[in-house]
Amino acid sequence: MTGRRTPRLGGLSGLRRVTPGGRTARRATAAYAGRTGEARGARARRRGAQPKVVALGGGMGLSASLAALRRITGDLTAVVTVADDGGSSGRLRDELGVLPPGDLRKALAALCGDDDWGQTWARVIQHRFTSQGELHDHAVGNLLIVALWEQLGDHVQALDLVGMLLGAHGRVLPMSAVPLELQALVRGHDPERPEDIDVVRGQATVALTPGEVQSVHLVPNDPPAVPEAVEAVLDADWVVLGPGSWFSSVIPHLLVPELLDALIGTKARRVLSLNLAPQPGETAGFSPQRHLEVLGRHAPKLALDVVLADEAAVPDRDDLSEAAERFGAAVELAPVARRDGTPRHDPELLAAAYDRIFRMHGRIGPWR
Repeated sequence: MTGRRTPRLGGLSGLRRVTPGGRTARRATAAYAGRTGEARGARARRRGAQPKVVALGGGMGLSASLAALRRITGDLTAVVTVADDGGSSGRLRDELGVLPPGDLRKALAALCGDDDWGQTWARVIQHRFTSQGELHDHAVGNLLIVALWEQLGDHVQALDLVGMLLGAHGRVLPMSAVPLELQALVRGHDPERPEDIDVVRGQATVALTPGEVQSVHLVPNDPPAVPEAVEAVLDADWVVLGPGSWFSSVIPHLLVPELLDALIGTKARRVLSLNLAPQPGETAGFSPQRHLEVLGRHAPKLALDVVLADEAAVPDRDDLSEAAERFGAAVELAPVARRDGTPRHDPELLAAAYDRIFRMHGRIGPWR
């Protein structure tokens, strides 16, 4: 393997004798934080101070945002939903009682660099086994994360150590330290009863429902937030919410009381990044402004500064501007989609849009 040299792994050597919550784990994590801080300091001295950015979401939407944001700041934290109950994550959650690791893994992969080291590790942790046995469809990164959780007994320390191994350009945190169940009120979930409203349980089921999602909530309904996630939001210059599965990845962050309080109370500026197209199932037929309306129903006190949308995905700019004004937000339209016609964000174009927003809409702190 070419690229970064193996000494990058030196901080992990102590894991041979690690015990849950032990000093070795804390030293390794502190070493990671120290090296990360030194790297950020060196970049800040070369280019001027950078914005502290926190991105919230889950799945591929958050990954797209992180892949863009890591190109424009070295001070980046991802706060990830933990309600997934499908696939490899769901199986590990059911069998071991752990947080679902899948969205956390995807966020770490998105923060890997573009050099040989970063791209090799991104492929490794995303690799899924194919077999006729119990390992089938398990992702390597899921198993690694869960193994470190069991070794260290600390979600944050374990994710920091995985980030150190990968050379991640940022930090990944779960939004809550307890596994959550997503429940939705859905009209027409049963096609034979199109006017009835049913309770649909589980993120995987909600994401694929053929009905119209009316609202979502979490079980337990007042889950504790991870303190480091709350601190990151309160200390940020910019908070980015979305894109992603609206009801199952974006809105759940607003249902964690301590995290919502931090989002409302932070002095950071807040950007809402809209999806490129409605998602089959949970947001089928939604206009851009409808996404804002349902967000507002779940968090009526939340204010926003900017709503970012792809210019080709907004058929009625006046309607979107009117919906954004209810949050106190301005609308920024920019070409952020890949040019191949698929509803996926282009990381370079999205990075350019974020960078322009950060520079045009003021700042909190001396980062330019």
